[in-house]
Amino acid sequence: MKHNKIGSVMTPDVVRATYGTPFKEVARLLADHRISGLPVVDDDEKVIGVISETDLMVRQAETPDPHEHKRHLRLAELTHSTRRQTAKAKARTAGQLMTEPAITVHADDTIVEAARTMAKRRVERLPVLDAEDRLVGIVTRRDLLQVFLRTDDDIRREVIEEVLVRAMWLEPGTIQVSVAEGVVTLEGSMERKSETEIAVSMTRQIDGVVAVVDQLTHRLDDSRVKPDDQAMHGIADEWLRRM
Repeated sequence: MKHNKIGSVMTPDVVRATYGTPFKEVARLLADHRISGLPVVDDDEKVIGVISETDLMVRQAETPDPHEHKRHLRLAELTHSTRRQTAKAKARTAGQLMTEPAITVHADDTIVEAARTMAKRRVERLPVLDAEDRLVGIVTRRDLLQVFLRTDDDIRREVIEEVLVRAMWLEPGTIQVSVAEGVVTLEGSMERKSETEIAVSMTRQIDGVVAVVDQLTHRLDDSRVKPDDQAMHGIADEWLRRM
């Protein structure tokens, strides 16, 4: 399917810093470009860390309280997180300020994979790497949400052409497809139950699909048939082998 790779929605022109970029230059880059974070790269364009506005705020947040007991400060400095915060509060360059290792994705990864990574790691942007792990773009939550702006007609066309005709080898019109506000309804009869399940599963994976209403019927219930008990052929069998 055509639109489900990170490379199709990422921003290729990436604002970046190097290890030695001064603290104030990092702040200027964020302000001038109206962004809340950026990657830090080495001389080979490999991502070595990321910086967010939160990292810059640490300097002010970690300013010592003159009324705080000194012994308490010394004990706090023993913890790993506090030592990191203290180091960032004294950072003069991007390399000293950045968070590492960076959480990244590859241009060939799917939008679904990137969305799961963002949700799991609670980040708002991900540096995008090429096959050689060099920085080629940046993808944000807003970029990923763009897929839901696809028109119903565009989604319907992809379901028919990419799923039913190209992948399932069905004649156009065999299955009726309707789309309303991103909700796809599939109606019609297929040979086997496994084929209906595959059609629904593949449709769900199309960018912009909010939900799939399954109104498909089947002539043969092969859900309990073992692969060794029947001749395996066609797209459904290939999917069954992978399950």
